[in-house]
Amino acid sequence: MTFGKKMLGILILMLVFLAACSGGDSGNESAEGESGGDSSGSADSITIFQSKVEISDQLEALAEQYTEETGVDVEIWGTTGDDYFSQLQIRLNSNQGPSIFTLGNEREAERLESYLYDMSGESFTEDIAPNMELALDDQIVGIPYGVEGYGLVYNKDLVNAEDITDYDSFVSTMEELKGQDVNPLSLSQEAFFLIGHMSNYPFALQDDYREFVNQLSAGEVTMAETEEFQEFGKFLEAIKANASNPMDVNYDEQMGDFATGETAMVHQGNWAYGMLADYDVDFEIGMMPFPLNGNDKLAVGVGGNWAVNGTKDEGEIQAAVDFLEWMHTSEEGKRYIVEEFGFVPAMTTIEATDLDPLSQAVYEASNSGETIPWAQNYFPANVIQNDFTPVAQEFYLNEDMTGEEMIEQLDAAWQNASQ
Repeated sequence: MTFGKKMLGILILMLVFLAACSGGDSGNESAEGESGGDSSGSADSITIFQSKVEISDQLEALAEQYTEETGVDVEIWGTTGDDYFSQLQIRLNSNQGPSIFTLGNEREAERLESYLYDMSGESFTEDIAPNMELALDDQIVGIPYGVEGYGLVYNKDLVNAEDITDYDSFVSTMEELKGQDVNPLSLSQEAFFLIGHMSNYPFALQDDYREFVNQLSAGEVTMAETEEFQEFGKFLEAIKANASNPMDVNYDEQMGDFATGETAMVHQGNWAYGMLADYDVDFEIGMMPFPLNGNDKLAVGVGGNWAVNGTKDEGEIQAAVDFLEWMHTSEEGKRYIVEEFGFVPAMTTIEATDLDPLSQAVYEASNSGETIPWAQNYFPANVIQNDFTPVAQEFYLNEDMTGEEMIEQLDAAWQNASQ
């Protein structure tokens, strides 16, 4: 009997011990569930790796506000140097990629396609301005930071935009201004201001610029045999004959001569307005389309896009999307985009007030959808800096080189870049 009582006591103690252990495990599992350990729920932290250094501090401040409001920690990763895309690839390929990252253009999106999350089903993406989303195969993979645009920036005291609608009116206006001892138009010697942005027009006016680019690279079409490029050569000849030589002008000089009324028009974007703040400009400024083949739309595009890492678990993906939605729909997020980041918003639901006249023109064009694309974003890597620019330099330095010959050399330069 004594032995039996002892055994019963031992069994009772063992059962109590096991029950206590079991209760402790149950409590830990519950705590993990409440803290976001379940990957099917929402993550409690996300990381952002972005390339626009000038908004880093502002983005940090916005992230802190989001954390206070939602409890989700947002860590901002800084970038060093100019090789952001290479750094991003290394992080992604080593499975150490961020939740949200910057994508520059379609070409970059194609290279990182396997990492991109399709945001087409997110309701807030419906508010992106027409044609400003970054898309692959009809999937929205990038939310634009903001929009930028370029065209002919002009002095309203010297030029009436309604008078310049095609090649003939463009040339006659330049000749008239030249006769008044005013420089009609200024380009500048930097690669994109010399030929990069200008060369966008004949590509952007194609029915499908992506298809045209691919055909051009495959040798199936040429610029020299394409109408828009033939007229582009004529426009460049007119600029060469009537305007200051861009090889003698840098960006600062270009904008300085415009601000002081010595130049009537410059081919620039809304970013150039910042240069005019250093001058006491006493005339109204506008931006009109470059009238190649009668084009009546500004060239508007996006310099950077927010992308979500689709290789993360479901919870982290959802947390990343939630942050982007909050940034583009909450009053504080929208305020940061316009006031703190200084972007011209690419969402039709974000109002922008007190914009400078150039940014206002871009904003209105973007929201209306009356724009032509930045086909340059689909060019082969570095073709503008390495291949087009030397041709443009030769054209402006060689008095005998015709616009037709320049287009032929651009064809050869493109093929060299496409090899």
